[in-house]
Amino acid sequence: MSTPTVTAAAPELRRWTPPVVEVRRGTPATADLSGIAVLAVPVAPGEGADAPLQPRPGAADAAVRHGIDLAAVCAAEAVTGAAATATRLPVPAPEGGPQRLVVVGVGDSSPTALRRSAAALARAAGTGDVATTLADGVGPAGTRAVVEGFLLASYSPPVTGRKAAAEPPARRLVLLGEVALADVRHAEATAAATVLTRDLAATPSNLKDPAWMVAQVHEVAAAARLKVEVRDADRLRREGFGGLLAVGAGSASEPALVQVGWTPRARPGVPHVVLVGKGITYDTGGLGLKPRESMVAMKTDMAGSAAVLAAVAAAARLKLPVRVTGLLALAENSLGASSYRPGDVVRHYGGRTTEVNNTDAEGRLVLGDALAYADAVLAPDVVVDVATLTGAAGLALGKRHAALFSPDDALADQLAAAAAATGERVWRMPLVEDYRPALASDLADARQVVTTPGFGAGAVVAALFLRPFAGGRRWAHLDIAGTGRADAAEHEVTRGPTGFGARLLVEWLESVAAGA
Repeated sequence: MSTPTVTAAAPELRRWTPPVVEVRRGTPATADLSGIAVLAVPVAPGEGADAPLQPRPGAADAAVRHGIDLAAVCAAEAVTGAAATATRLPVPAPEGGPQRLVVVGVGDSSPTALRRSAAALARAAGTGDVATTLADGVGPAGTRAVVEGFLLASYSPPVTGRKAAAEPPARRLVLLGEVALADVRHAEATAAATVLTRDLAATPSNLKDPAWMVAQVHEVAAAARLKVEVRDADRLRREGFGGLLAVGAGSASEPALVQVGWTPRARPGVPHVVLVGKGITYDTGGLGLKPRESMVAMKTDMAGSAAVLAAVAAAARLKLPVRVTGLLALAENSLGASSYRPGDVVRHYGGRTTEVNNTDAEGRLVLGDALAYADAVLAPDVVVDVATLTGAAGLALGKRHAALFSPDDALADQLAAAAAATGERVWRMPLVEDYRPALASDLADARQVVTTPGFGAGAVVAALFLRPFAGGRRWAHLDIAGTGRADAAEHEVTRGPTGFGARLLVEWLESVAAGA
């Protein structure tokens, strides 16, 4: 008598609902603030060591509404006006209005300062509705920074079980003063890209295999009217995607290559950008099994593919005049009887071969296939890949900067500018030609990794491995292994999957569109 197979019931996830953002004309003295829990106004440091605190728009009106000497109360509470600070003032609340008054330091009022200050406000305000003049008169970049900072710092990851039983109502962010609604909606789109990336990366891998990711692509594409083409395992075999097939061979979940695209209407001759994302839905290391501690966070090893999907969807939502194609290289690197082995030779799409030396360096194999396909079939003007690729990138740069590689100075400068504008920071790393011979193989076109003990430069060598697959096209590689996850909240970044790369890519796509 056969024993029935017992499958554990998969938990249902409830995703976070972002705050609703409204724009209201008026000041804290004149606007209807009924139902609002927190009124927040900006202040800045004085010019000079002993200079008094500088009130910004709405601060004087809030003082009148609450009947206080704002300067005296702020001095008593040691308010400095420094960016990313939020202080609740111990003052009585007027009847029928917000119960709490918060002063928010905005520093030099740069977009970075405003983004961080709005994030500080989101955390200080708790779960109640908030009205603020932070975005009053700060211009498009400032408004977008305020909305992004507040939304992203408010984020909560998906929940299951009893935590998911009761969905709390979405709170409101009410922006008072001269604020352009178009800038608010733009920021909602870019913040949504980061939120989608976080949600996908935070999903447990007993739910998230390549097939689940394919389903998510279809859902996102239907909402954004994107075109989708999926290469399943059978088609990958027919067309020769050996990297994806090798990495996915040990898993019960088959690999896939997903192509998702945005094409603006009636805009012939627009630039064509291809974004390639590593999509390892779980990484055990394969036969080169990871230690338990290193395996815990590996549900996020598909963060690059999530950022690519989110960026393509945002390009469509913003109707950017640039053609964008995303390639999501999806596989699960598991341990099984069919796992690929050290010593194997893999034939990639297009014919280039790799000698496998480390089954835990799987990301470069799937990216190689996708990059080669992009070069041979899609013929892009520029291609950028995004991947949680090497621990070496995190060791070199920590958790606040991604490693940027490109042989193209202009492209590297564009991406660095987008990084600076969004707060998703990068540091350009060298493609050291002297290291290239270390990847030479007697059997194949290249080794997968360097086998010389103590050689180091792991992130550099990985980028050198990828470069030939781009075929001489304008190409950049973002290694987000350090920045894709955070151990603690900081400014607009929340603990866990950070969503790094999505807003950076959208900002860069906007610059490409502007230069077209």
